[in-house]
Amino acid sequence: MEIKTAQFVISNTDVSKCPAPTMPEYAFIGRSNVGKSSLINMLCDRKDMAKTSSKPGKTQLINHFVINANWYLVDLPGYGYAKVSQDLKSKWNKFIEQYILTRQNLMCVMVLLDSRIPQQKVDLDFMDWLGEHEIPFVMVFTKTDKLSKKKISDNLKGYKEEMGKHWDELPQCFYTSAEKKEGKKELLSFIGDANKLFKKNA
Repeated sequence: MEIKTAQFVISNTDVSKCPAPTMPEYAFIGRSNVGKSSLINMLCDRKDMAKTSSKPGKTQLINHFVINANWYLVDLPGYGYAKVSQDLKSKWNKFIEQYILTRQNLMCVMVLLDSRIPQQKVDLDFMDWLGEHEIPFVMVFTKTDKLSKKKISDNLKGYKEEMGKHWDELPQCFYTSAEKKEGKKELLSFIGDANKLFKKNA
């Protein structure tokens, strides 16, 4: 699949104000500073569709973009160590949880993970939560150009070993680099296939 058009639709913290659920939707989320905005811009071949920042916590709203006029890409606030108040973190958690659990056209959550570092409890806990609520998700490793293949392999092995302790089957994994445009074809192909399933079940 090729992205030909990408247009901003709306930003909000009220799930009831999200666009009508008439098209398939894919939500991108991860720890603060995982490279989410850079990855979204790379996928859509745009420089500043999603706002990038070296300061964690830049994304604070549910941001909807309509892609090719037939599916939604959703940029969600990051979780983890963003330097924001506890009240704001609680607010984020509340509307993110409501969005994920109630959005009926949500086909998949793209959980972004920094390939440079070993597995983090906050990521494992979030993926466990998705599994408990039977929310489809995939693991998207970012910044794969930043370290050696062996180091990446070691970090991925750690994830698989930890998750294998209580998961019968591991989610699908994607490996990406926004800088080198790696993983774009694979992710968009996955979304294209999922879009066909949405049409089938609509």
